[in-house]
Amino acid sequence: MTVGEVIGLAPALAGAALALSTVWAVWWVVRYVRADKMTRASIRQAVRVRRGWRRLAPMAGLSVTDKTPPAAVIVAPDGKVPKPRVLIPKIKVRADRYGVVVRAVCLPKVSLAEFQRAAPYLAEFQRAAPYLADAWRCARVSVLPDKPGHLVIRGVRVDPLIVPTEHIPTGEVPEELAVWGLGVDEYAQPIDVSLSDVPGATVAGLPGFGKTSLVNKFICDTAPSAAIQYAVADGKVTSSHEGDYADLAQRMFAFVGDDLEEANALFKRLVKLRRDRSASIRAVLGVKNMWHVGPSAGWPLAVLIVDEAHTYFRDYKGSDAQTKKLAALAADNARLVEDLVKKGRSVGILVIIATQKATGDAIPTFIRDVCPVGLSFAQKTAEAAVVALGEDIRNWPDANPTALQDPAYVGVASMAHQDRPGFTRIRTPYVADDDAARIAAVTAHLTRDPAELLDEQLTSPAQASVLLTK
Repeated sequence: MTVGEVIGLAPALAGAALALSTVWAVWWVVRYVRADKMTRASIRQAVRVRRGWRRLAPMAGLSVTDKTPPAAVIVAPDGKVPKPRVLIPKIKVRADRYGVVVRAVCLPKVSLAEFQRAAPYLAEFQRAAPYLADAWRCARVSVLPDKPGHLVIRGVRVDPLIVPTEHIPTGEVPEELAVWGLGVDEYAQPIDVSLSDVPGATVAGLPGFGKTSLVNKFICDTAPSAAIQYAVADGKVTSSHEGDYADLAQRMFAFVGDDLEEANALFKRLVKLRRDRSASIRAVLGVKNMWHVGPSAGWPLAVLIVDEAHTYFRDYKGSDAQTKKLAALAADNARLVEDLVKKGRSVGILVIIATQKATGDAIPTFIRDVCPVGLSFAQKTAEAAVVALGEDIRNWPDANPTALQDPAYVGVASMAHQDRPGFTRIRTPYVADDDAARIAAVTAHLTRDPAELLDEQLTSPAQASVLLTK
């Protein structure tokens, strides 16, 4: 192509470039106008981050000097050696309701450690200057590895922990049944916990701070699957039509209130299920561990929820006949739940225990200490935080649940997450009663007693094959 032909195409090329710019500008304006108030503020923040990056990066120590001249220019035309180049990591910025997500390309001597010093995330970087948080006007900034040679930087302009959220269950069968979606962390990133091969979980915290709402969310999200069944012992009420689980009662194959004898009968019933499953698992599933094949409609994950656990386990003191009877029932309840926690994992039994203060009198230590998943909402004392989350919580004062007593933190919990160092604070969403009732109504037909299902499989191999393939 000659120079003249190129010059002749120049108007067309310029017009195409102008059209593309116009389309991009229109898309940007439409996106900005349609966004909510919080997202619009984040979009403006993203623009500032992009525009100021080349100036900010060297000041924050996030640049490197390349003293080697390009191979094609060893000596400049005037005979002088070219000046060293200052290299700055390339970034891409995306905005959401809470702030910005920045993806950066690493350079030699400008990688994870350097970014973390500029935006402290882990405990060992807490004394470093948070340059990025200040420059980007963020409440906090985290830096984590992405794919090789890349980092993801999360800056939140609004603290997600103090923004109440609401969860509307879809009523659809979850893709992964054994994943508990807890909420978002302090960087507005989704936090899940795997319940696969987990024998038990504990949830502690002061009354009214979100324990039962978190458990309700778990039920609402998983109820559309026939491969999970629920039994509840709620120590706050006397019958299933009362309290926080009333809207979900029809999706439960068993429910008891604060009567210790009724609770004892339920725990015995589940221990019998555990024993029957242990005796027949190889014959029915062909494996020793249910999690090797996963839950199914014929062999569902049986979840026992024990709320206000101290009602069932407390150590009664007294010499009169009634007190002795209650003490014997409480001791037997603890023994039975211990059996489920320690022996029920491989046959598909999960125990979720909620209480206000996870001390040994509320959850016996021989039960509490073998539950690998533990969360705590607000606590009044350091001792209560330690028994709920372990001694290491003392080394993480920012995540200590004693700092969550402000009403703004209702619904916020701390936990030691399986994939993260230290402790993570989580904003758990609220599930409205109407939504819980809706889910229970449309999934009630899925409710089955796991013991009856097991009997059907043992007496009818054909029925077993149909159930296990669903």
